[in-house]
Amino acid sequence: MLINGLTIRPGEQVLTRLVISRLPSGTVIDVPVHVYRSEKPGPTVLLMAGMHGDEVNGIETIRRLIRRDLLHPLRGSIIAIPILNIYGFLNFSREVPDGKDVNRSFPGHPRGSLASRVAHRFMREIMPLVDCGIDFHTGGAARSNFPQVRCQLGSPDGDALAQAFGAPFTLHSSLRPGSLREAAFKQGKSIIVYEAGESLRLDEAGIDTAIAGTFRVLHHLGMVPEAAPPAQPTIVCLRHTWLRAKFAGLFRSHVQNGQYLEKGQTYGSVADPYGEQAVRLESPVAGYIIGLNHMPVVNQGDALLHVGLVDEAEAARLARNPPFNEKPGSPEELEEIEIE
Repeated sequence: MLINGLTIRPGEQVLTRLVISRLPSGTVIDVPVHVYRSEKPGPTVLLMAGMHGDEVNGIETIRRLIRRDLLHPLRGSIIAIPILNIYGFLNFSREVPDGKDVNRSFPGHPRGSLASRVAHRFMREIMPLVDCGIDFHTGGAARSNFPQVRCQLGSPDGDALAQAFGAPFTLHSSLRPGSLREAAFKQGKSIIVYEAGESLRLDEAGIDTAIAGTFRVLHHLGMVPEAAPPAQPTIVCLRHTWLRAKFAGLFRSHVQNGQYLEKGQTYGSVADPYGEQAVRLESPVAGYIIGLNHMPVVNQGDALLHVGLVDEAEAARLARNPPFNEKPGSPEELEEIEIE
């Protein structure tokens, strides 16, 4: 295996650093890459986080796996990259300094924008070695994601990886232009995305789920001897939608992430900041809450809830027996103002 001009032989464990560029001060920016190789042949699995520098849950997941010395495959190799976007990490930002998103810049170009150069270096040095992988992400803009895997369902490899991971939810997610998943797909490789928590805030439950799911994937590939089964089967959502604010004001949620939401159920309210009126919000769909906005000040069109949709038969069954048993108390009585 050749990375960064360094030959890594079977049975070796190596840390190398990909030099990306320099800050205006002259400080070198490099990306640490941990490589763990077994003496036995097998697949090469990518574990990567920090595509967006403010998404710390994935960074912490891989940090713990490295720190606890847990990445020693029985066969094959593991490439672990805790932070790809060093610029964003230093600036608590999703983007690189030129304002572009690395995950919309693949496959990149050696003479393109900064984000494009980061993507190009990854595609040149890492992607040719990878068979499959997990890309760890976190909700952004004060939105928290319930632990979930996103992939393009229908491909045998992607389906198998998602099923092996065993997150509480598995979402069918189409390939986005310029994303790592799309670039990998074009090369016949499967990358699943794990999402949990919100930016710049550690989510212990989401991190624990990430570590357990990673071990289940590695066990599925024959790279670790055992892995704990998930607490319950993953719930597959072939469709999902955002419920958005129709009115500007102060948003208060009356539901919890992961909860089953019935059609017509009140899930929150939007009120003006002067105490003159409040509007009760009712869900037009039935499904699971897989993403929740925590920003109280909202404008028209802001995303409030991300809902994973289910069919009518499943909706009826779940209404009788909510899977996560997270039914908050009835919301307080609000003055309901009809606004067309």
